Amino acid sequence: MQSSNAGNQIQSETAARGQRQLRKIFFFLGLVVLTFLGLAARCVYLQYCRADHFTEKSLLQQRSYLPLEPQRGAILDCRGRVLAASDQIRTVFAEPRIIKDAKETATRLAPILDMGAHEICKLIVDSNNPGYVVLKTGATEAECEAAQKIHGLGIRYAWRRNYPMGRLASHVVGFTSVDNRGIEGLECAFDSNLRGRGATRMFLVDVHRRPLRFCLKDDENCESPMHGSGLILTIDATLQQFVREALVRQFQEFQAEAASAIIADPQTGAILAMVSLPDYAPAEARHSDPRFFKNRLLADQFEPGSIIKPIVAAVALDTAVVNRYETIFCENGNYHGKGFGHIGEYRRGYGDLTLREILTVSSNIGMAKIGQRLGNARLYEGLQLFGFGKEVGLELYGEAAGMLRPPGVWTGYSAPRVAFGQEVSVTSIQMLRAFCLLANGGRLVWPHLVRAMVTADGTVVDMRPSQLRVGYVIKPEIARWLVTEALVSVVNDKQGTGTRARLDQWEVFGKTGTGQIAVPGSRGYQADAYTASFIGGAPAEDPRVIVLVSIRRPNVKLHKGYTGGTVAAPVAGVILEKTLTYLNVPPRSPDGKRKTMLAGNWPPHAPDPESENSW
Repeated sequence: MQSSNAGNQIQSETAARGQRQLRKIFFFLGLVVLTFLGLAARCVYLQYCRADHFTEKSLLQQRSYLPLEPQRGAILDCRGRVLAASDQIRTVFAEPRIIKDAKETATRLAPILDMGAHEICKLIVDSNNPGYVVLKTGATEAECEAAQKIHGLGIRYAWRRNYPMGRLASHVVGFTSVDNRGIEGLECAFDSNLRGRGATRMFLVDVHRRPLRFCLKDDENCESPMHGSGLILTIDATLQQFVREALVRQFQEFQAEAASAIIADPQTGAILAMVSLPDYAPAEARHSDPRFFKNRLLADQFEPGSIIKPIVAAVALDTAVVNRYETIFCENGNYHGKGFGHIGEYRRGYGDLTLREILTVSSNIGMAKIGQRLGNARLYEGLQLFGFGKEVGLELYGEAAGMLRPPGVWTGYSAPRVAFGQEVSVTSIQMLRAFCLLANGGRLVWPHLVRAMVTADGTVVDMRPSQLRVGYVIKPEIARWLVTEALVSVVNDKQGTGTRARLDQWEVFGKTGTGQIAVPGSRGYQADAYTASFIGGAPAEDPRVIVLVSIRRPNVKLHKGYTGGTVAAPVAGVILEKTLTYLNVPPRSPDGKRKTMLAGNWPPHAPDPESENSW
């Protein structure tokens, strides 16, 4: 009985042990199956879900990309002279992490680059970047070919911007940053056109990142850079030089705060020269005072003073509130009344003056009375038609709009004073356009700097604004009389304020101005602070050029003068004489007679009673 029970117990234990072993077997088989299922799932995840990620990483290991920078477009003057251009420069560099013996490499490279072996070795060993260290910038082609044969060295090609004219046209051309982006001037305004479009070149590399093969030209990853477009300007470098030389002399002699001058063709609006002082060297712009980057011809807003008087006179004639033959009593230099205060003259007082005489002697009282005749609304509308109070739209950034307040806020003081250049601020480019309009027979023109753009494939795109001659801002006969009669007398008459701009060979027309500089953020004017200006052109019978000269804050303490006639007119005379000679403009006939631009039925001496009040 005991033996039977012992056998049963042994059988039970054996069976239990077998079951436990069987469970272990099934457990381990399950683990194996789950492991393989996990591996399979992982493979599916890696091969399908993460395929793009690992493909990209493998390509990064197998390939390297070389950036190809486009050549920035050139900027040329109207005669094809280079104002800005990009030259290719070669840089020899080393990759320290793959150079086994820096001393040996430096010894082999020293005679090639004409550098000391110790200097080269120090650059390689002390480099903080294990993948790139510059050894020489501006290497020759022969140096590059020889250096490439040494393991661990490479050549990098880049573009360097050059400005061969230096300061001459700095405010027009501008400059670029180290990464080839336009910062100022036309470099900034046309940056996207000049810069072009870069590309990359792909090549296969080994485990040490050494190139094995470049991509083929038909490979989708192989692109070519699109070089930038070039600009052809209306600026003439020779005229630019004439203007800058004359302006710098006066700027220094009068110890002025700033000075600017501009020349334009009144028929087309093409700007032939544009100079603003102080200036800077574009190639060294990063070391220059940022205040010198300001183009004062566009950005400076100033009270014009008397240079605006011919514009107001044109509006008055066009609206028939005055005519050429009547006289206006100028109060002997003392004009005052309720509602408009007191107005005096710069020099002595005057009695009865015609409009021509008012402009010749620059009578403030005569112009104040004309302003009162016009009234706020007509004077405001007339100045708006000439373009004041809004931007001209030149191709450069930073242009100010000036200030021409709406007539609703004018007082009884406003119209008389706006008429002789106070309570209104203008920019030089606005004044230039207004005088171009007068010289162009009353037609509006659009000042511009860019004549054409030349794309990378050689296509020439005309960038000049349309010159459609539709209508007149003022009547042609008014504009012609002002230019050929009234403004000529300003320069040629003994009583005129612009006699220092007179030329023997050509008849000059123009107007001087001496604007006071207002106190910033307050009322009134600063003591001994003026903007001396002259604007005019020649020849009067057929204007070829308009010149504006503006000199800000000449030093009054020098006792050399501060008015437009003393400071600005002589510079304008020098610029006009050199410009007309350079452009081969024929002088007037030896007998001194000149052709008249007046209309065929224009009265040479006495007015036609029936048409006297028509303008």
